[in-house]
Amino acid sequence: MISYEFPINERIRTLLRLENLYNRTIQYVGCDSAADHHAALLGIFEIMEVASRADMKSDLLQELERQRQALSALRNNPQISEDALERVLIDIDETHCKMLNMTGKFGQSLRENEWLMAIKQRVTIPGGACAFDLPSYHYWQQQNPEYRRTDIDGWFNPLLPIKHGLDIVLRLLRDNMRENNYTAKNGNFQQMSGGKTVQLLRVGLPEHLAAVPELSANRYAINIRFVVPSTSGERAKVVDTDVDFNLGYCNL
Repeated sequence: MISYEFPINERIRTLLRLENLYNRTIQYVGCDSAADHHAALLGIFEIMEVASRADMKSDLLQELERQRQALSALRNNPQISEDALERVLIDIDETHCKMLNMTGKFGQSLRENEWLMAIKQRVTIPGGACAFDLPSYHYWQQQNPEYRRTDIDGWFNPLLPIKHGLDIVLRLLRDNMRENNYTAKNGNFQQMSGGKTVQLLRVGLPEHLAAVPELSANRYAINIRFVVPSTSGERAKVVDTDVDFNLGYCNL
């Protein structure tokens, strides 16, 4: 199955964007080439911008505390695994503590690094990080991979408590999913929401099926149409057959 996630509000949309940026950056940090480490730096810059605009630290601290209180109330519930519950609560407490220890504005130490900020300013220009634009950056890129990785870890690790916080929130969100199977007649599906709120929708399709979901939703209705995937630039064409899929409703 291929799963497609559709955030329904801006808050969850920001969390998913950050999750993608963190995962991509971690992958590039683990590689050895100078091009990979350049991509890792770009990821760090993007994380700084997205998280700072959304005041992510404050939002995640509030959500973690809310989840801690809700989960603590489940202690001694015979239908809940005590070991699993305690692991989640410990994870929440440790992450909450690490985030509280983050001082100042998110990424402030990086913003005070003039060398990094010069690179950040240049990379917004297409081709702006050439060797003749940033000779000291070119020198850094010629160092051995472990040297570069040590520097990147020093810049990236202070940003990781936010990742741990959003990982917990998104895991709880995805775990709290109600799923049903449906059929989209001639590639179109509509379901009335009846005013019920949902924070994340997940559409699951067999990987061999040549169809991609396009979704719009509000508190009144969910609309999905399945289109034929194309890389030729042609206008999207709706699938003209029935499509069997599953739809997951996720809420915190």
